[in-house]
Amino acid sequence: MTDQIFVRRVLIVLGIGIMTVILFRTMSLLLLIFAALVFATILGAARALITRLTRLEGPLALAAAVFLVLGVLVGVFAFFGRQVANEFATIQERLPAALASVEAQLDEWGMGESARQLFDQGAGDVGAVLSQAGGYAIAAGSGLTDFLLVFVGAIFLAAQPQLYRRGVIALVPKKREELAGQAMEDGSRALKGWLRGQILSMIAVTILTFAGLWALGVPAALGLALIAGLLDFIPFVGPIIAAVPAILLAFLQGPTVALWTLGLYLLVQQIQGNLLQPLVQRYAVDVPPAVLLFAVAAAGALFGFLGILLSAPLTVVAYVMIQRLYVAGVLGKELKVATDSKDGGS
Repeated sequence: MTDQIFVRRVLIVLGIGIMTVILFRTMSLLLLIFAALVFATILGAARALITRLTRLEGPLALAAAVFLVLGVLVGVFAFFGRQVANEFATIQERLPAALASVEAQLDEWGMGESARQLFDQGAGDVGAVLSQAGGYAIAAGSGLTDFLLVFVGAIFLAAQPQLYRRGVIALVPKKREELAGQAMEDGSRALKGWLRGQILSMIAVTILTFAGLWALGVPAALGLALIAGLLDFIPFVGPIIAAVPAILLAFLQGPTVALWTLGLYLLVQQIQGNLLQPLVQRYAVDVPPAVLLFAVAAAGALFGFLGILLSAPLTVVAYVMIQRLYVAGVLGKELKVATDSKDGGS
């Protein structure tokens, strides 16, 4: 009997180890599936809006939602495409001169050699990280094939969400089906709310950044503002990355403008953190900042660029599902799950 228990435990440990290896090996696919879930959520919200505004329902409403989302994307690129391309060309052309201006200013302050050594060291570290992230992105998350996979998968998920929900619940023991259903509903509400608030935040950051850069006379203001708005999707890391090219280009106008540009980005981040972020949390889940910060770092270290890109929605969904499945379900503690207090995401 003792031998049987030992063998059973060994088999369980081996099974857990094999499943862990399989999950890690297929993590790129799992991330793409989650990306499809995010896009399906957007399509679902668009379909609900169309249903409220028109009499279309079911497949017709979904088809209209797909064309609406594609139309918005194509329209934005068609309307802003040439101007944005010119802005990015300006950024590319002027960055060398901006870097030379920064170097000259640092030499004038007597800090040139130290800054060059620091830059060379940092460039090597960043280059190594980007090469790893780039390799992962090429292998797992970039390219037309993966985009089509995510897009078509999102359409299927949005067309019959209850079918896939029932399929997942069918894999759960019967006594846990209700808990699993509640957890999936929590994750869905959290994701919808986070997307709604995040889109509003990204638009506001783009507008505020463009207005400030335009007022300061920084070149390529629109392109830099769009970069800031898009990178606002990535918490903590995105705003820092977005500020670097703006400050460098501002040096073309002089150190004073560069300092004002730095102040502008700090001001926008204060507005985003103290005014816009509470708006996001009204619709979504108030994830503790430290949890989100380390989640972004862990996602980047483990899964590269795609992990960083999806780190925020992944953290939001995982946060509420852990509350429901583990804290409330396994530990049996009375807990008000974060989405229970949100009325905007339901």
